[in-house]
Amino acid sequence: MVLVREKREIIARLTVKDKNFEILVYDDKVWKYKEGRINDIREVLVGDIVYTNLRKGEKASQEELRKNFGTTDIYTIADEILKRGEIQITSEQRKKMIEEKKKRIIDFISKNCIDPRTKLPHPPLRIELALKQAKIGIDPFKPIEQQINSIIKELQKILPLKISKIIMGIVIPPQYVGKAYSYIYSSGKILRSNYLSDGSWSIELELPAGLQGKVIEDLNKLTKGNVRIRRVG
Repeated sequence: MVLVREKREIIARLTVKDKNFEILVYDDKVWKYKEGRINDIREVLVGDIVYTNLRKGEKASQEELRKNFGTTDIYTIADEILKRGEIQITSEQRKKMIEEKKKRIIDFISKNCIDPRTKLPHPPLRIELALKQAKIGIDPFKPIEQQINSIIKELQKILPLKISKIIMGIVIPPQYVGKAYSYIYSSGKILRSNYLSDGSWSIELELPAGLQGKVIEDLNKLTKGNVRIRRVG
């Protein structure tokens, strides 16, 4: 039997062909890894073991790993489990995650948005009260860049808010279009989109200026550095 220490360690599980594969991860690091704030998965794992039933201490065999993941490399498999699987958390952990995400969203808005009447940023407390008044739900599992646009849109109904935006020209090689497609659409507003003769996807993406660095980092990670990016506006 494997004991899971309360609050510090949680189980991540992926079901493949009706069989469970589980890993033990640190609850305060796993979300940072999923959002790209931690790059080394070894910082997230509690031991280098994949289980079929963690609580009973039943480990997955090398044959089971190779058959279901095409590899026996623990870190590759763990990354797949975190990307495609589910992570078990308590209501207390979920509440803590939402509060942390809310603070980061408030910080982002305070630094990247202004009151168009005064040309000054809104104080964090005013933004927090507006979030509460608008009853905006914050997804603890979704990266900020994938929900900030909809949050700002809702806030603008009750708070004068203008965000600094930029336009980026992006070219995704054909072999990475599938991976990048949903990420691009959730990161900003597509102003122009077409496919080049070699199958590459060329777009102009409007997004909050404060997300530029994160989007560039994520796209380089998704395409293994093969993306072309330039600022066009």
